[in-house]
Amino acid sequence: MFFLRFTRIPTGIRSCLLQNRKQNSAAQIAPASEKELINHVADDVEYPEILDLSYPARHIRNYEKIGEFIKRQKTVEEKAIAINMPRYYGFTVVKMFEHIVHYNSLEQTQFLTRTHIMPTNGLPSFYNDLISTEELDKIVGNIRSQIEDVLVLEYAKRNIKKELPADVVSDQEELQKIQTKAIIRQINRILFIELSRKYPHLLETEVDIDPRLEAFWTVGGMDPPKSIVYKKRKSRLLKDYAEDPIDRYFQYFGEPCLQLRHALPLREMIPHSETENPDYIVPEYKYDPLTVGYQQGIRHGTNIPGFWPGDKNEFGLLSYHHCNYMTNRPRDYDDEEIALKTQAIRACYAWLHTQANYQGFSTYNDVTYPLLTQNVILNGQWWFFSVYQLNTTLFSNHHIDDNPKRNLYWTTGPMQLFEKIEDNKVHGLNDEVLKNLIKMYINEPQQRDVEMKPYLGLDEKVVADIQDDEKRKWLEELYKKIMSCRGRYLTMPEIFHWQEIYMRKFKQRPMEKKLQPWQNRINILLRKMDDHPPRYLPKALRPHPRSKAKFQKTFYPQ
Repeated sequence: MFFLRFTRIPTGIRSCLLQNRKQNSAAQIAPASEKELINHVADDVEYPEILDLSYPARHIRNYEKIGEFIKRQKTVEEKAIAINMPRYYGFTVVKMFEHIVHYNSLEQTQFLTRTHIMPTNGLPSFYNDLISTEELDKIVGNIRSQIEDVLVLEYAKRNIKKELPADVVSDQEELQKIQTKAIIRQINRILFIELSRKYPHLLETEVDIDPRLEAFWTVGGMDPPKSIVYKKRKSRLLKDYAEDPIDRYFQYFGEPCLQLRHALPLREMIPHSETENPDYIVPEYKYDPLTVGYQQGIRHGTNIPGFWPGDKNEFGLLSYHHCNYMTNRPRDYDDEEIALKTQAIRACYAWLHTQANYQGFSTYNDVTYPLLTQNVILNGQWWFFSVYQLNTTLFSNHHIDDNPKRNLYWTTGPMQLFEKIEDNKVHGLNDEVLKNLIKMYINEPQQRDVEMKPYLGLDEKVVADIQDDEKRKWLEELYKKIMSCRGRYLTMPEIFHWQEIYMRKFKQRPMEKKLQPWQNRINILLRKMDDHPPRYLPKALRPHPRSKAKFQKTFYPQ
């Protein structure tokens, strides 16, 4: 009492002391039954878990928090926005282009996509039971002459010099690319006409010509670059973890010539539970990708399988790709088949990964059922058939060694369609190439007995399902802005060379006014996507002139 009455103490502390005194007085005069109840409750108190505050433990908790944040979003677009929420300007990604295949990069591609190459040289045995030999020979006999006419037209009768500019005709790679695309479209047309009468699923198939294919995912267990090691060694808290493996972000850019899509997925080759077999070995390749020759840049992570969310036909059946970069590939490499496998694995994984994103999965939330696709790579004369089954998308730092699932890949190897074309005739047409292609077309997709979209909302699976007009328009605009990867209105602050030399390295300008974020120890790359003032609304755009809502609402994922 004396302390409270005669001692000058701050008001906040005085109120806390008075409150405690009142509680103690109430406890003294409380009945015995209430005291027993208080003691009983005190015995049943559940104390919070004692967390490990080390850097690796905090990193794992942050990763799991991001995964849960993405999982609870209801629509495909909101999940794509949530993936990009940690970065305002974008992630520092390793750029992977389909037709830039570095020397001896197959093992690295297997590690980055967690892919096991099946030892059998050929398509899975499942394809042998799709159609009888007699029926297959009959179909080949019906289309052989049409295929020959297409090849003769493109390689012998077509006057390329009059149709195309001189610079394109002189470029052998570009010329072969145009011829390959024309052959793909004509062969696809012939097979559709011949097979759609007996296999009606082809009539429901969507055909995409030159679609946009981009995929974004995270790979852990990678050796850190020297710049990150240097920064961690300068930190008192992180210097002990400077050499620890890190997560790297990869952005794939594909160039498929033609894609076939259907509303139902292809059937699995191997059950999902059996993909944990330890015999499915994936090689380790943890070196920094930049040392191999990859480039990196800052951009948003985009997952686009060639169409936008909401399309009914959202599962891939077959994709065609050209390999005309092989014309300028150094012959000293002598790795044509290895390069084709590398290209096929990247293309198949990227397409299935983006399809999985449209089903509600991501690089943070693993798929609950396998997805399968078929792939053909060709230059007109040589054909390369592949089948890929996606079983997992979790490659982060604490999953790269613990995740037992593997993605599986089958291939036939290069197959020659014809030997040569002379006197407007095709010599040595290989029927086995046509048979493999026909089997891929007649592989009918089927309904799965699983929940296909377990992480999407019941009534809202895409932004178009949202009833609130303002929220729907805002989210759609933001999603398209992220997927377009256009730069911000104000460019990202940078450190110029003179600043690096005179201000950061040698510190020769101590009186310079600190106006840049890096001068105030602010890492601009860690700015969040929602870290900006709301957009001002002029009176003409407000709901009514006297409205006090001067700023536009934001509907970022919560």
